[in-house]
Amino acid sequence: MRVDLLAGATYLPAVMPSPVPTILVFDSGLGGLTVFSEILKARPDARYVYAADDAGFPYGHLSEAVLAERAVAVMERLIGLYDPTLVVVACNTASTIVLPPLRARFSVPFVGTVPAIKPAAQTTRTGYVSVLATPGTVARDYTRDLIETYAAGCRVNLVGSRRLAGFAEAELAGSPAPDEELLAELGPCFVEDEGGRTDVVALGCTHYPLLLPRLEALAPWPVTWIDPAPAIARRVTQLIGAPVPGHEADEDEAIAVFTGGAGISTPLREALRAKGLPLVTVEDMPLLLG
Repeated sequence: MRVDLLAGATYLPAVMPSPVPTILVFDSGLGGLTVFSEILKARPDARYVYAADDAGFPYGHLSEAVLAERAVAVMERLIGLYDPTLVVVACNTASTIVLPPLRARFSVPFVGTVPAIKPAAQTTRTGYVSVLATPGTVARDYTRDLIETYAAGCRVNLVGSRRLAGFAEAELAGSPAPDEELLAELGPCFVEDEGGRTDVVALGCTHYPLLLPRLEALAPWPVTWIDPAPAIARRVTQLIGAPVPGHEADEDEAIAVFTGGAGISTPLREALRAKGLPLVTVEDMPLLLG
């Protein structure tokens, strides 16, 4: 059971005389596409910029100070180019670190992403909940505070995967990982003992729902999968309202922007188009360390 969470192209001018919002969805890579898809359903009339900071991917390898500085620099460029009405930080790792400096620096509203521990605790019947996330998200005090606040009565199993985000990127680009490698990352989520067994898995990285059909097929028994994307889409509509009547988005009103672009391939372009992002461009912003 599942619980729902072209090179050289130019974009329309950022400032346009219309009440239709421009929504910027930001992630280190392609995981935020799961969030973008849900927001697109809620506001099909909006203009969209999907920004992948692939030059900095994966964010889990960066120190908190470097990540905060990087996010502010990239957002400075993106906001200057596209003048968004609202920004969604569709990344758990980034949200727990960079939202305060982003909100301090820019006046545009920001919506973040957090591990879906509260809905997982509300959904479980056995009390055995697994949170599948990146090692950085698993290790953060923020995650443990969520558990203490919302899931103190549950047996919460934190599983930090180092490889799933990369597998999701490869899947979308047409190079899926073998089943056995996916199962090696997924297996620790499934706990069974004399007291019960896992019945809910919260996906604590926006990349992971890209792999959900395969994760469901490989799971040793059925569980409820918690995807945070629908809740994020609901929050967006709370902040900016319902669709504008009589407006239908055009193809040139959705664009994918990469900061590196090394992984842009024909299969990836086709996948982006299928998800509603027909235009692809690169704003070259290499990651400079030291």
